[in-house]
Amino acid sequence: MQDDLKARLCDAVDAGFDRQIAFLSELTSHPSTRGNEQSAQNFMADELSVRGYEIDRWQIDVAEIENLPGFSPVIGPYDDAVNVVGTHRSNTQKGRSLILNGHIDVVPEGPLDMWDTPPFEPRVEGGWLYGRGGGDMKAGLASNLFALDALRACGFAPAGDVHFQSVVEEECTGNGALACLARGYKADAVLIPEPFSEHLVTAQLGVIWFQVHLKGRPTHVAYAGSGANAIEAAFPLIKALHDMEHRWNAAENRPDDYAHMDHALNLNVGKIEGGDWTSSVPAWSVFDVRMAIFPGQSIEAAKAEIEEVILDAARDNDFLRNSLPEIVYHGFHAEGYALSQDSSERAISAIEMLGRAHQAATGQELVREAITATTDARFFGLYADTPALVYGPRAEAIHGFNERVELESIRRITKATAMFIADWCDVEEI
Repeated sequence: MQDDLKARLCDAVDAGFDRQIAFLSELTSHPSTRGNEQSAQNFMADELSVRGYEIDRWQIDVAEIENLPGFSPVIGPYDDAVNVVGTHRSNTQKGRSLILNGHIDVVPEGPLDMWDTPPFEPRVEGGWLYGRGGGDMKAGLASNLFALDALRACGFAPAGDVHFQSVVEEECTGNGALACLARGYKADAVLIPEPFSEHLVTAQLGVIWFQVHLKGRPTHVAYAGSGANAIEAAFPLIKALHDMEHRWNAAENRPDDYAHMDHALNLNVGKIEGGDWTSSVPAWSVFDVRMAIFPGQSIEAAKAEIEEVILDAARDNDFLRNSLPEIVYHGFHAEGYALSQDSSERAISAIEMLGRAHQAATGQELVREAITATTDARFFGLYADTPALVYGPRAEAIHGFNERVELESIRRITKATAMFIADWCDVEEI
């Protein structure tokens, strides 16, 4: 790409940056937690339509994806799970195609009194935008869209087809991205601007979600010795799972991307509930667990060990050996993915081009890192033979209180994305 086009694209991003932050504020104001994404998706579809993109909006049908690799089991209806894709069709088709992917769903906000200001009333202060989902990852959706706007402001469009994807379900299953693959959306590369501080993600972990159901014998608390407390019965099982977590993190089990990390795999007991009455010994409990796995680690083998650990611990418990726990899988069934292991020409070329764009936008070399989370990149890299570049702005307190994203980082990411699109897809005059 010529230097004058780089400069023009950067100028165009600067000229439209106030509009971009206004767009991000509006998008962040939509409380798009799981099942409540429709208003945000309406907003995205309208913005894409106004720009002249071909709009595809559909409700995810579990029956169409449940037998595909990468599917995660779900609990409850999917009537409210809607994806939106806006497509630019190149007139010349002389360049490579690209998917710009981002998720519209956000995690729950938690207790409102733990936020300094309401989570869905975004505010800009001190160079940051605050609000639930502003960083994870609506800033990335905004950077994707306004990078394309910058190209248009310079009189150009990508010379390859570009699919702008706004998907649901990233925070719990990834089935939104999988539904895009099932619908036929493919490209030569994928860019996903998740908020990892302007670094390129070289590897990501897999994640398994599961529930453990315990049942006891109810009795009045005055006779607690004759009952079985189903909440307290969970404690030895949780300890056994943490012992397993420690074994999985041992140095001999770490792949190269994670060899430098002592504790990359984290087990989290994210929710526990049980019992019916304060003065009754709890007759039931359920605890929800998130466990990570390394790239290349088999999900089925991991599940088999999880089940063995839980049942062995249960058999050592006087009560549980007569009432073994039930293990229910729901949500993430996500394999790990390592871009670093993709030696294809497309992957090498895409990484080089993104590195040049990042250098031009920031004046710094592109840092590469393995992360201890998962993203939708795995679907493209593992099941569509497509290099997936995860590269987005700096954000803090994602999934926490007072989530925020840095404005100047968004500006740099948008510039780098615009230059990457122009380089990867080439350009054609409008």
